[in-house]
Amino acid sequence: MDRARGLSVRLKLTLSYVGFLMMAGTLLLGVVWVFLLRYVPDRAFKARTPGSGPNRSELLSAFGPKAVWALLILLVFGFVGGWLLAGRMLSPLNQITNATRLVANGSLSHRIQLDGRRDEFRELADAFDTMLARLETHNGEQQRFAANASHELRTPLAITQTLLDVARSDPKRDTGELIALLHAVNTRAINLTEALLVLSRADQRSFARENVDFSLTAEEAIETLLPLAEERHLTMETSGDSAPTYGSHALLQQVTTNLVHNAIVHNLPERGSVWVMTSAASKSAMLTVENTGEKLTAQAVSTLVKPFQRGNERIRSDHAGVGLGLAIVKSIVQAHDGNLILAPRAGGGLRVTVELPLAPPHIGR
Repeated sequence: MDRARGLSVRLKLTLSYVGFLMMAGTLLLGVVWVFLLRYVPDRAFKARTPGSGPNRSELLSAFGPKAVWALLILLVFGFVGGWLLAGRMLSPLNQITNATRLVANGSLSHRIQLDGRRDEFRELADAFDTMLARLETHNGEQQRFAANASHELRTPLAITQTLLDVARSDPKRDTGELIALLHAVNTRAINLTEALLVLSRADQRSFARENVDFSLTAEEAIETLLPLAEERHLTMETSGDSAPTYGSHALLQQVTTNLVHNAIVHNLPERGSVWVMTSAASKSAMLTVENTGEKLTAQAVSTLVKPFQRGNERIRSDHAGVGLGLAIVKSIVQAHDGNLILAPRAGGGLRVTVELPLAPPHIGR
């Protein structure tokens, strides 16, 4: 934005110092006049006697030029001292400005790291450094996510291209088999695109909020995914109380469905179990989904929320999805100012807990 150039802050502060100093000097001279010189008699009103002191006129003629010189010296001293003092005070601000220019040019690795005790400038610099660290982390995650998403989208497109090339080179090939393969590949590409759109919507927090009860979303998710659980011979149990929160019903329903779906897909081959529990604490509405499965380490659990992270079992599964299930859950939970807690179960499997702020009473009513 083009703006007319004005006085610098350093010059404004210097002029402020000079103005304050001159006002203080003038006020001091005024005090001398009011409380001292006005009480000295003048020769116009009283004749002088031998040995008497100077009268008012003589004092004014002697004091006046010295006072003017004192004000001039005070003016020069105030301007030079104010200029140096303002420069010293604004030095941290110059460092912050230089760091801002570096950020504007694309450098997010620079840090100000002001030394000294805590004051307003150091708090501003620390807040700026914290913002830069978050931006750098977010930018790195976005770049990795974009690279992974490009790779994942390229895979179904490459498979489609290969199938079409095979069909063109072999016109006698069974078209039914080709159509089925193309349908499966296209479905996976559509699911991946929809998952990316959900992630973008959650990250931007561009959704309407309403009263949502986790117990109801859990019932709906279980009812929807019950055929898949029966197909895998899994038992599903649900329990808990009403857990009202405030947010997007569609996104929170997706959170519940994704967690239950993951619990079904990443389970034991036979006789596995899934538990879905809801509860409400003093300030939180909680949804907990547990499942049996292979034993997991804490390090392996910490990577599950990263986009496109899949275990071997997940890759081999027909219901593996696109590798964005828990990444979507994490983004939606963060967009609702909540916490996502993952922990391995002692007997194998995973426990996932979603904590969201409890809906205010007036929202519930």
